[in-house]
Amino acid sequence: MSSSPLQRPEPWPRRLPVPTPTLSPFPLSQDPVISTEDTLRVSVLSEALPYIQRFAGRRVVVKYGGAAMVREDLRDAVFRDLALLACVGVQPVVVHGGGPEINQWLKKLEIPAQFRDGLRVTDLDTMNVVEMVLVGRVNKQIVNGLNRVGGRAVGLSGSDGALVEARTWGDGSYGLVGEVAAVNPDVLAPLLQSGYIPVISSVAADPSGQAHNINADTVAGELAAALQAEKLILLTDTPGILQDREDPSSLLRQITLPEARELIRTGVVNAGMTPKTECCIRALAQGVGAAHILDGRVPHALLLEVFTDAGVGTMVVGSSRAAARASAQRRG
Repeated sequence: MSSSPLQRPEPWPRRLPVPTPTLSPFPLSQDPVISTEDTLRVSVLSEALPYIQRFAGRRVVVKYGGAAMVREDLRDAVFRDLALLACVGVQPVVVHGGGPEINQWLKKLEIPAQFRDGLRVTDLDTMNVVEMVLVGRVNKQIVNGLNRVGGRAVGLSGSDGALVEARTWGDGSYGLVGEVAAVNPDVLAPLLQSGYIPVISSVAADPSGQAHNINADTVAGELAAALQAEKLILLTDTPGILQDREDPSSLLRQITLPEARELIRTGVVNAGMTPKTECCIRALAQGVGAAHILDGRVPHALLLEVFTDAGVGTMVVGSSRAAARASAQRRG
C-alpha cells in the first residue's frame, strides 16, 4: 500500500482581510470645521519655518526698554517672544536700562535727578541708586518674568565676569556716566550653549572697580559686535526711523549703512533717534548682520520682525547688496 506524499498545510489565513478605508470618522454632516484662527496659526508657523531654520544657533542681542518694560501686557509679550526664540534654537541676549524706575527711587530717597544734553548727571549717591535699581531690581524682575513663561534666564551686570569694561565719558563733567572701553563676552558662551538667556544690566566698572552708568543702547550695540550677532534689535517707543517724524506712514522699512549716515547728516534722523541710529551704524561696521529699530508698543514686535516676511520697524543693513539679499529673503 503506497503512502501518499505529505501535504504542506495551507497558511491560515492566506491573506488578512483588508478593512474598507473610511474617508472620515464622522458622518458627512458632522465633518470637523477648521476655524479661521486655526488656519491662521498654521499659516504663521509655515511662514516662520524658513526663518527659524535660518536663525537657529545664531545670536540676537535685544535692547529691552521703553513702554515694553512698563506695560504689563507688553512685558508678558516680550518675555514670551524671547522664550520662544530660545526654544527654537536662537540664542537671545537681553540688555536693559531702567530710567523710569531710577527716577522713582531717586524721588523716594530725595536725591534730585539731573540731566544735561539728554544724559543723566551721575554723582556717587545717584550711582548707588542706579546700581541698586538696575542690578538688584529691574534685572531680577526681567529674569523672573522670563523664567515664569518657560525661559531659562540668568541675570548679570556688565561687571560680572568683566563682561564690559567702562571708562568715564567725556571730560568727567557728567560724573559716573560711562562708555564702553572693552567687551569680553567669554562668560556668555557657556550660558548660550546651554540654552540660557543672559539678561544684562548696563552697569559696568572701570579698571579701578568704580561702577559707571552706561547707555543701554550703547552696551547692546558693542555686545552685539563682540558676539558677532546676527541681529541687534532696539525696542523703542517709536515706529522706527521716519522720513517725516510727524507722519507714522513715512516709516523707512529698510535702509543701508550709507543711507543711515546721510539721514543723520541731513537732520532727518534727530533728537533721541540719533544715538540709536549711531548705535546701529557702529554695530554694523563691526560685523553685525543687521540692526533693527522696533516699536516696542506693538505686541510681539520681536517675533513679527524676526519670523515674518513683512517685518515691522526699520531694518538697517550694511550695503545695497545686503539690502537686496534681505529683501529676497523676506519674500521667501
